[in-house]
Amino acid sequence: MNVIWRTLLTIWRAKAQLRRNGPLDPTAIGRVTVRTLPTDIDLLGHMNNGRYGSLFDLGRFDLLIRTGLWDLLAERKWYAVVASETITFRKSLELWQSFTVESRLMGHDEKSSYLIHRAVVDGEIYAEMIVRARFLRRSGGIVPLEELFEALHRPDDLPELEPWVHEWAEASALPSTKKPAPSTWR
Repeated sequence: MNVIWRTLLTIWRAKAQLRRNGPLDPTAIGRVTVRTLPTDIDLLGHMNNGRYGSLFDLGRFDLLIRTGLWDLLAERKWYAVVASETITFRKSLELWQSFTVESRLMGHDEKSSYLIHRAVVDGEIYAEMIVRARFLRRSGGIVPLEELFEALHRPDDLPELEPWVHEWAEASALPSTKKPAPSTWR
């Protein structure tokens, strides 16, 4: 709940920028400035590792809105869900430290879109998260990416994914929701 105010502010700012400047190109880098607050800090005095995902969501909202995808998703009754993510930490963010969440679409495969989020201080990467997301219909089922690009009236000009991204997606995938996934430990 304590990120809700930052989320609402990010959405409001992104919508204002969209109205003022028009949509961003899908390959653009979105930037949102954030500051670590006392509610973000863990017992060791730096930002809690679990908080990064919530604050990187701000970058994802900003990018979805400013590329025009947010309104399209609402209009078509589609929504995005995170299928998997991985984060790498390099340096700690301290209390009251200002940083920029940089977000960019990396590319896609047959089912998923891939985004990268970074926590950046003075041009230096502190943490980086790779996110695999899918677009779903509220009525059920996955939105094929060809249909998404057609609805956006934009060509699929996202860069090709690097091979390691495909390998990561395959290695981190859980079974389909239509298949059993018992919790057994080896």
